[in-house]
Amino acid sequence: MLLQTLSTDSLSNLNDVAMGATKESIGLMDLLIKGGYMMIPLYLLFILAIFIFIQKVIVLNKASKTPAHLLEQVKVLVQSGQIEKAKVLCMGENTPVANMIAKGIDRIGSPLKNIEVSIENVGKIEIYKLEKNLGMLATVSGAAPMIGFLGTVTGMIQAFISIAQEEGMISPKLLSSGIYEAMITTAAGLVVGIIAYLGYNYLVTQVSKLVHNMEYTSIEFIDLLQDK
Repeated sequence: MLLQTLSTDSLSNLNDVAMGATKESIGLMDLLIKGGYMMIPLYLLFILAIFIFIQKVIVLNKASKTPAHLLEQVKVLVQSGQIEKAKVLCMGENTPVANMIAKGIDRIGSPLKNIEVSIENVGKIEIYKLEKNLGMLATVSGAAPMIGFLGTVTGMIQAFISIAQEEGMISPKLLSSGIYEAMITTAAGLVVGIIAYLGYNYLVTQVSKLVHNMEYTSIEFIDLLQDK
């Protein structure tokens, strides 16, 4: 009889532990769903940030693939009088550096100052293309945490309204669940903001490297025309 009682108590304790573990373990998707309607704009901002980052990485990788020997080939062709062939060579690359050189080749015969201005204008257009949508990514990095905090505030307001409407003793479970559900939006907003911020700074660094390469190449090309 004693053994049966001990066995029953042990099974009961195991069931309580299992039920407690089930209650304590909350999946990530459950947490995200419990964040409320303010999670919707955070989902959208996260998707937007990832899309912009991937799209800009593809663009920047393509823009940085100018052959290192391109300027040397152009120099040989220009000095040998094969201007049109040099232009076709640059246009075939279709990168910011190649487009700038192609514009400069197209203006050969004009005053050197006009050639410099033409190259600078093409460079400005190419830089605009490289920097396009970077501002939006920066906006996401700043807006996401703010939306997260707003979700927390609205969630806390709803939690306290529920507490005010509760009659009798206030359940600790009611208070804690309302608070942690409200804090989910803050955590989600910070995660989205950090990802967007890191992505933005990485892309800005890559754009700066490309702009520096464009400036260096344009100077070399102008020197080439002066030597010609």
